[in-house]
Amino acid sequence: MAGVAVVAAAAALTGLLIVWLRPWLVRYAMARPNARSSHRTPTPQGGGIAVIGSFVVVSILAMLLSGQFSATTISAVAAAFGAAILIAVLGAVDDIRPIAVVPRLAIQILAVSIVILSLPAEFQMTPFLPWWLERIMLILAGTWFVNLVNFMDGLDWMTVAEFVPLTAGLVLLGATGALPPYAIVCALALLGALIGFAPFNRPVARLFLGDVGSLPIGLIIGWLLALLADKGHLAAAILLPLYYLVDATVTLIRRLAKGERVWQAHRTHFYQRATDNGFSVRQVIARVFIVNILLVVLAAICVRINTPIAEIAALAAGAAIVGSLLMRFSRRLT
Repeated sequence: MAGVAVVAAAAALTGLLIVWLRPWLVRYAMARPNARSSHRTPTPQGGGIAVIGSFVVVSILAMLLSGQFSATTISAVAAAFGAAILIAVLGAVDDIRPIAVVPRLAIQILAVSIVILSLPAEFQMTPFLPWWLERIMLILAGTWFVNLVNFMDGLDWMTVAEFVPLTAGLVLLGATGALPPYAIVCALALLGALIGFAPFNRPVARLFLGDVGSLPIGLIIGWLLALLADKGHLAAAILLPLYYLVDATVTLIRRLAKGERVWQAHRTHFYQRATDNGFSVRQVIARVFIVNILLVVLAAICVRINTPIAEIAALAAGAAIVGSLLMRFSRRLT
């Protein structure tokens, strides 16, 4: 299937599934406003069922039709998709009836471990580290990434503004040989699924992703970024999700320093503070979207030039761009 067809098919299937599922979600999966919420009225959640469902179905069909299913591809995709489904089930249960922190974290670590331990033996992002140590670090980093994607999904269109540019960027970089063909198909399918979800989540949202969507999206994106880094493009893999990485990590460190219970709901992420400081939801989302476009451009420069100097310069520029946005979100809108 051509790239445009993959995106269109995933978007259409996501929309159809949402229309079909929405009455059930209204009945069983309403998100009530809490301390973390940016919404004021109960809203159905669980749109991630449609996003992940269409992503998996369209990815598999596209790979079958394009003849990409080799033994290596099947092994890589089966592990990633199986882990994504596992963590989606965890999220679905948690959306309806909250699960305690420890078992939830244990299942997340299991899902991330399935993906990391299924990587080829020759996979190594950091040759200067022992193989086993890098795998442990990747499991820890992957678990954090899955959770930070969940934490950051707290505003209408936030996940769309983050991952539509990011997945499009992965497709762009993949076209230059920076990703294996099956990863490009997965990026296309996830891009389409998010586009199909976007009309239902636009401010004021009629539907949320829920943990059933944000957790597996974090896992799949983390997997694709690892594949990008394995091709020698670690700087690009850091740049693409840099806004999410910095906002969530700085917020976590700040809360730990204050002795807060970091697993409890809160409204101290920079994008949440921006709405408290007078920014409208659309103003926040527009700025995040523009920053992510700039990060894609910087990642493309890294891949194109592919020298240490270019990577350091791009990372510095990306950090400055993200830092400027976070500082702006921290001040009242005048």
